Amino acid sequence: MGKYAEILQRQRAFFDSGKTRDPFFRKKQLQLLKRAIKLNEQAINKALRLDLNKAPLEAYTTEVGFLLQELGYMINNVLRLAAPKRVLAPLIHFPSTTVIYKEPYGSVLIISPWNYPLQLSFAPLIGAIAAGNCAVIKTSQYAPNCSKIIAKIVKETFDPDYVTVIEGEAGASEALLEEKFDYIFFTGSVEVGKSVMTAAAKNLTPVTLELGGKSPCIVTDTASLKLAAKRIVWGKFLNAGQTCIAPDYILVSEKVKDAFVNELKKFIAKQFTADPLTFSDYPKIINEKHFNRLLKLIEGESVIHGGGFNKDKLSIEPTLLDEPAEDSPVMSGEIFGPILPIISYTTLESAAAYIKKRPKPLALYCFSESRAEQKYFIDNVSFGGGTINDTVIHISTSNAGFGGVGDSGMGQYHGKASFDTFSHSKTIMQKGNWLDFPYRYHPCKKHNLDVVKFFMH
Repeated sequence: MGKYAEILQRQRAFFDSGKTRDPFFRKKQLQLLKRAIKLNEQAINKALRLDLNKAPLEAYTTEVGFLLQELGYMINNVLRLAAPKRVLAPLIHFPSTTVIYKEPYGSVLIISPWNYPLQLSFAPLIGAIAAGNCAVIKTSQYAPNCSKIIAKIVKETFDPDYVTVIEGEAGASEALLEEKFDYIFFTGSVEVGKSVMTAAAKNLTPVTLELGGKSPCIVTDTASLKLAAKRIVWGKFLNAGQTCIAPDYILVSEKVKDAFVNELKKFIAKQFTADPLTFSDYPKIINEKHFNRLLKLIEGESVIHGGGFNKDKLSIEPTLLDEPAEDSPVMSGEIFGPILPIISYTTLESAAAYIKKRPKPLALYCFSESRAEQKYFIDNVSFGGGTINDTVIHISTSNAGFGGVGDSGMGQYHGKASFDTFSHSKTIMQKGNWLDFPYRYHPCKKHNLDVVKFFMH
């Protein structure tokens, strides 16, 4: 038996012990995780600085603070979410009661990426724990320092037969996917997501896929251009653009394009200084492979701002591209870096048509002061989720789920959605014996059908 099979076997034994079925046990584990994250905040900041050059403010807003908020919600609500829920039964089955029980799947595999290594490891874990599961977290080899602190926190907080971490070992994901987990939660690229789903299909394992894609950002001629530019610069160049829900490209009304581009340039300088490559808090590209990939996307394009880079620091300036062709490399796949194409449009319909030519995006952003324009894109374009007059922040509430649609993913998490994702809803109808409805039984008398129709109408 291989080591991953042994881990899974031990987790099954832990799960079968019944400990995780107790909602009070789950609440206690969530409290322990919250305490551990707070105690290790400085070590987390150091790891994020080493792997991605994230500054403490960015580390807190997108990683530590995000997780503490999610933990707070789940600690306050896990007992309520785990309680059986009684629902109405059809009259024809009177007397009876119907109850929905939220049942944990068992052992969950969480495959996390490198771009938000703490958030995207622990956020799904919070849901898995709250729902009563055991979990294996596979971290990314591209963020080794963060992987170490994740493993440290888990090791010091949980029984290894309950929650364990497999650090970024080469081939580990593929080997883990050969095992029969009860649920798989994957965050990463579309191509790897397809491989995960293929592997899961062999064991009929349910999956949640949090993927990505080319998330558009529309700026209409009614938008507040200064505020739009300020918020787009923040959301796009957060983590140097290495964010699955970052604005991937801008569709801007041709009436305001020039003025808007000028505002973008101003706010890039305000937020990252006139020389971002020397700005100490500007995040870096994760590795040389991705650095070289991004530079190739800039080649041959019309650069209207930025474009500079420092190979030693793996840093690329916030870069604006003017009107790239629809079939250009930079418009053919998710950019996942600090490169922002700007494309003008003439009508709302043409902007929507441009978006709909591509796979359904994970996010959409619309900057407009017109309710009609905002509603147009909500009603006419399919996407995972989005924000009106800001970027990225729609994922920050535990009171609403987050997830993709089509090529951008399937399933949701955060808050109640996380609990539901990692739970099976088991419906039980209990029938009373003091009355038995006679009309459903054979032999069927002439008026049986009329009686059944009356009660089922």
